Amino acid sequence: MPQTLPALEGERTRLFEDLSELGDFRSGSSTSVMRRCGKPNCRCARPQYAGHGPDFRLTYKVHGKTRTESLPTPAARRKAELEVAEFRKFRQLSRAFVETNAAICRLRPLEEEPETEQEKKRRKRSGRR
Repeated sequence: MPQTLPALEGERTRLFEDLSELGDFRSGSSTSVMRRCGKPNCRCARPQYAGHGPDFRLTYKVHGKTRTESLPTPAARRKAELEVAEFRKFRQLSRAFVETNAAICRLRPLEEEPETEQEKKRRKRSGRR
């Protein structure tokens, strides 16, 4: 069903308001890691033991390089997970905002501009070839 221009402009306004209401956000993902310490007599050296942990980390990219931050407390983990969730919401809203603007651009009629003398001169072609 094709949408009308006023409906799309209303949607764009709603998306803009939703974007302005976002809280703190950052990209990345929160992961848990089980690790082995490397000491031969430690229980983590046994084959059936999963390892030490879980250690929680936030992984993200900066200028093409992967960065990892340790999340030592449950409060730090919750904060990071909320920020990542808010970033995902930002990405979804911004994608919808761009798609809505593209639809508005396709529907908006062209406004005719008066021609200048220079444009009129450029259009004339010689009858000779």
